Amino acid sequence: MQTVILAGGLGSRLGEETAIKPKPMVEIGGMPILWHIMKIYSASGFNDFVICLGYKGYLIKEFFANYFLHTSDVTIDLRNGNGMEVHCARSEPWRITLVETGPATMTGGRLAAIRPYLDPHQPFCFTYGDGVADIDIAALVDFHHTHGLRATVTSVAPPGRFGALAFEGDRVVDFREKPMGDGGQINGGFFVADPSVLDLVDGPDTVWETGPLERLARGGELVGYRHEGFWQPMDTLRDKLYLEELWNKDKAPWKRW
Repeated sequence: MQTVILAGGLGSRLGEETAIKPKPMVEIGGMPILWHIMKIYSASGFNDFVICLGYKGYLIKEFFANYFLHTSDVTIDLRNGNGMEVHCARSEPWRITLVETGPATMTGGRLAAIRPYLDPHQPFCFTYGDGVADIDIAALVDFHHTHGLRATVTSVAPPGRFGALAFEGDRVVDFREKPMGDGGQINGGFFVADPSVLDLVDGPDTVWETGPLERLARGGELVGYRHEGFWQPMDTLRDKLYLEELWNKDKAPWKRW
C-alpha cells in the first residue's frame, strides 16, 4: 500500500525555521520531521511513499537524492571522477516519489495532483508532514478494511498547550503539565482512503478538510479510528522544542522502530 505525505505547506508559525526550509524539513533530533513520519509508517511495513511538494520542495528532493551524504560516512575521491564510497550506510527500504504539486495548492488539490502515481485499485494511506504519533499503522489499515467504507480518519484528543491548575479556594491542589484536551476528538491525520475519494476534489483550491471530508461524512462513507495514545503536531516553535526535548531524553513515544 502506498503512503502519501502532504509536504507543501509554508509553516509560517515556526518563524525563522521555515524561512529557509519547508516545514517537513524542520529537524527533530537532527533529522527532518518528515523522516520521523516515514519511519512511523515503515515500522509497520509501509515503505512506498508519494510526497506532495510545494514550498521549497527542491530541498526535500535534495535531501533524499543525497541521503547517504546526510546520514553516512563517505570517502570522496576527487582523483577518480569524483567517485564516492559510502561507509556504514544508514539505508532505508523506501521507494519515494517526489511530486511538485504547486506552491499555493490546497490540501485536496495536492492529493488530486498525485493521482497518476497511485494504484487505482488499492486504497492508500496519507497524512500531514508535520505531526507524529505512536500509532500502529497496520492496525489502522486493518480497521479500514474491516469497515469497508471509502475513507478512515484517525481521531485524537488534542494535547493541552499549557500546564493546568486545579484550585480549592485560592489554594492550588493539583497541577498537570500539558494535560489532554476536554475529551473532544479532532482530525489527527493518518488517513486511509480509496482513490475514488479524489473524485470529490474540484481543483487546486479544494481544501480536503472542508470539502471532500465533509461530503464523505454526510454520505456515511467516513469512519473514525480512535487513537488514544500520543499525538503531537508541530505547529509552533514551542511544539518543535517539546518534540526535540522528548527525543533528546529518549522518551519519544512515536519512535516505534
